[in-house]
Amino acid sequence: MESTLLTYRLLARDMTRSLSTKAAEKPVALESGYYLKHIGKVTSIDGFLKDTRLFTYAMKAFGLEDMAYAKGYMRKVLKEGVTDPKSFANKLNDDRFKAFAKVFDFKGLGAAATQSPEAGQKVVDRYVRQALEADQGASNEGVQLALYFQRQAPAVKSVYGLLADPALWKVVKTIYDFPDAMAAAPIEKQAKAVKAQLNIADLKEPAKLDALLRRFSAKWDVAQGVDAAPVLDLFSVRTSSAASFSILNLKYGG
Repeated sequence: MESTLLTYRLLARDMTRSLSTKAAEKPVALESGYYLKHIGKVTSIDGFLKDTRLFTYAMKAFGLEDMAYAKGYMRKVLKEGVTDPKSFANKLNDDRFKAFAKVFDFKGLGAAATQSPEAGQKVVDRYVRQALEADQGASNEGVQLALYFQRQAPAVKSVYGLLADPALWKVVKTIYDFPDAMAAAPIEKQAKAVKAQLNIADLKEPAKLDALLRRFSAKWDVAQGVDAAPVLDLFSVRTSSAASFSILNLKYGG
């Protein structure tokens, strides 16, 4: 396996170029072209759902391709929108559905919902980024996780957002050596353990976020048997499993 750290750094160093290369690949360019040509012609939720190719593209752009079959579910998400705090999307724990309903705002904009830049080129940009991450994950899950964390973590508002997202949590757990058994603790204790190690505000600072991801990549490589151990000493992030155990006050091993 190629070094996660090296691959991530090469991609992240010039993300614009990485995305441009991915966007130019024939399968991606073909689907993106279809989307841009047809999305503006959609004037209703039913019309959107009826064009499976179009709808699947949009779902993949938001990381929801596994739910593309659930058109009844997504009809409810789109029909109720996000303006009402009690709407279906707002009640879901997964923010991807809210983001989807916000961009394709049929509830608020009606037939004009697909006319905005957010529903056009910006969805294509999302799709290309998702495609880049997925392709990297096919050969190295660590690179996919690092790229996903780079994209999503800055928008997280609290440690609960990290705990709620399996991919984000996997990165955090790797960085700080949190044990799998931590999942058995009450969510409040899990949050307390994370807060003791990580200042959530650091995720919004590019330099600090990059340092965290470099450490994640190096530690992931060690776990996968890739020789990256010397790299760990270059980073300032430190953790204490003993401290985490103390905070959680959990009983391990029976």
